Amino acid sequence: MKGRKKMQLQRLLSYTRKAVDEYSMIQEGDHIAVGISGGKDSLTLLYALHGLKRFYPRKFDLSAVTVDLGFADFNLEPIQNLCRELEVPYKIVKSDIYDILFNVRQESNPCSLCAKMRKGALNEAVKEMGCNKVAYAHHKDDIIETMLLSLIFEGRFYSFSPKTYLDRMDLTVIRPMMFIDEMEVIGFRNKYSLPVVKGKCPVDGHTCRQSTQELIKDLEKQFPDLRRKVMGALQRADIDGWGKHK
Repeated sequence: MKGRKKMQLQRLLSYTRKAVDEYSMIQEGDHIAVGISGGKDSLTLLYALHGLKRFYPRKFDLSAVTVDLGFADFNLEPIQNLCRELEVPYKIVKSDIYDILFNVRQESNPCSLCAKMRKGALNEAVKEMGCNKVAYAHHKDDIIETMLLSLIFEGRFYSFSPKTYLDRMDLTVIRPMMFIDEMEVIGFRNKYSLPVVKGKCPVDGHTCRQSTQELIKDLEKQFPDLRRKVMGALQRADIDGWGKHK
């Protein structure tokens, strides 16, 4: 069991380093904050950057931050314990985002506004912590789904980039898990018994992204290498932020 766990971690670190190196995500002296939602993806990212920090030639500091949206029974104590164990400073930002979305505005399609408000609160907290970069836990499946959503609903070939500079915040967003499949993340969560904490969002499972995930599964039955080809197309396309940095 220990050998399999070690192999799982090494695989995670290998994919993470590939992304970090190819897109020059980390520089000497960076202070990187991991945005922790409480889900499997962000906790896997925390492990990945914590592991990378031990041997990466460019030294960097690591912190973690969660924006508490205000869901009932959202207990972050397991994540506090994990960060204490990993010796990663951890900050919790309280917010009224849930109340604003579902009680005040009574949004029927809240996902876009929720993401905007959550990222705004997260980025402000990151700056207050003295960080110059924030790491988001988007994996390969997220990137591919976003491309299809953009194609279907906006009529353009686009997905969020591996690295993005937010000039108004003077903050750089990095996505070190861009080469990692969601199934790898699920496997890592199970092997390491990650302390996943999820808020009870009323619209979970009823979003356009969920429908896109189902569409991809159907397409893969006929085109098994769909994900590899879409990812390759994104890397070759002339999209801001997708150019590799050697």
